[in-house]
Amino acid sequence: MKSGILFEACVETLESAVAAEKGGAGRIELCVNLDIGGLTPPAGMIRETCKALSIPVNILIRPRGGDFNYSSEEFETMKREIEVSKQAGANGVVVGVLMAADSVDLARVRQLVEIARPMSFTFHRAFDEAADPFRALEDIMSLGIERLLTSGQKPAAKQGIPLLKQLVEKGGRRISIMPGGGVNESNADRILSETGAREIHASLRDSSEDFESRVKNFVNIISRAL
Repeated sequence: MKSGILFEACVETLESAVAAEKGGAGRIELCVNLDIGGLTPPAGMIRETCKALSIPVNILIRPRGGDFNYSSEEFETMKREIEVSKQAGANGVVVGVLMAADSVDLARVRQLVEIARPMSFTFHRAFDEAADPFRALEDIMSLGIERLLTSGQKPAAKQGIPLLKQLVEKGGRRISIMPGGGVNESNADRILSETGAREIHASLRDSSEDFESRVKNFVNIISRAL
């Protein structure tokens, strides 16, 4: 993309992933059950999607809906799902684990980062429930995590622009801040231009328009954002 802005398309099916690549998406986040914020997709879907696409495919690792304070059994499931994703040829995983006090669970996330290597690691919108966003950012960066997906601790990224801008500035070259949550054609250019982010995340699913065409239109819009 001329502007150097990368669009990560969040999709729930192989068909949507293929359409997103054809439309110009630079990366895929694969999940299921977006209606509850997304869950880990089945192993077969992971394998087939990674096999079919030439762009990077990141896998959401989330065993259930609700909060991000996981039981020992759920945490073991997450470990296995990361291994499955690695074996399937995924580019990376998208994960978030918090402690009961709504701070990053450093010990557990460190384990998951080590299991995931050499895959890319994105800390997802669990961050938006952290009590102190700047401490959480420092904790995430201390683990060498490449990317943070966040709406700026608001229901939608458009509302979170002030914090997103601060996170981009504080993260500098140590981490990529990727706005996500309620991102669409009408607000993506503003989010990018006002925050300085170089990546953006959206599902673009609330439309009857052909998905490939909608992705292509979205990519054209964000390529002019900066």
